[in-house]
Amino acid sequence: MTHDITAAAAGRFTFPGTAISVNRMGYGAMQLAGPHIFGEPKDPEEARATLREAIALGIDHIDTSDFYGPHVTNRLIRETLSPYPANLTLVTKVGAWRDDKAGWILDCSPDFLRKSVEDNLENLQLDKMSIVNLRLEGPEVDIVPPMQAMRKMQEEGLIDHIGISTVDMAQVEKARDIAPIVCVQNLYNLANRGDDPMIDRLAEEGIAFVPYFPLGGFAPLQADALSNVAAEIGTSAQSVALAWLLQRSPNILVIPGTSKRAHLRENIAAATLRLSGEQVARLDGIAKLA
Repeated sequence: MTHDITAAAAGRFTFPGTAISVNRMGYGAMQLAGPHIFGEPKDPEEARATLREAIALGIDHIDTSDFYGPHVTNRLIRETLSPYPANLTLVTKVGAWRDDKAGWILDCSPDFLRKSVEDNLENLQLDKMSIVNLRLEGPEVDIVPPMQAMRKMQEEGLIDHIGISTVDMAQVEKARDIAPIVCVQNLYNLANRGDDPMIDRLAEEGIAFVPYFPLGGFAPLQADALSNVAAEIGTSAQSVALAWLLQRSPNILVIPGTSKRAHLRENIAAATLRLSGEQVARLDGIAKLA
């Protein structure tokens, strides 16, 4: 059965201080690139077909970055979807690049951040990015200089709105002293619950929380409780994990990624699931075992 998320129970979210409203079930473009998020996809036509189907099924929020590939996902998005649907929100992130051996190199210097935003604009063929996430690498990084660079690009009209990624609450507060923050993107899933207090705090402020690796990342979530609940509902463990996130808090937006249409449909189906209180309680126990 094919699900259209426009009618899903998960609902919509409006980013604070903006006119941007999106379905809470989005799409992450990372896996459109080749193995290890590097190089060309194994099946370019299937990757393009997945993008087209995502739009057809109601996806209006795509998370991407020019360092996926590098440049591969943004090129595929442009080639497949441009001219873009009027309701589509493209969100990118900056703060890293890939070397020729597929290594991840972090860089939050102002000049590099500007070059990264310009590369995203060029490869997506946009005049302005709706939302750009500044990606850091933990609480030890001073967020002030890169946030000042982001604010400058916002004032110049290259960026409409700013998000931040891989941060703690103290960094969120420092960032908000410099510019409004519309979303936070951190590692979070059933087994990784360290940001629970942050999610609740952001929900009070109306700020989106966007978990990356919502299904566990390169080590997929595996737990008896998850498998048991999936069997009870008659769906996949992945769908249950996504449904749990959507029920966790109304400010959570999920962006599971895939390069295959069948997997895309399975992910989107999670937006129609409703877990019972007893099932949620069992799933909440997974973090205690992780």
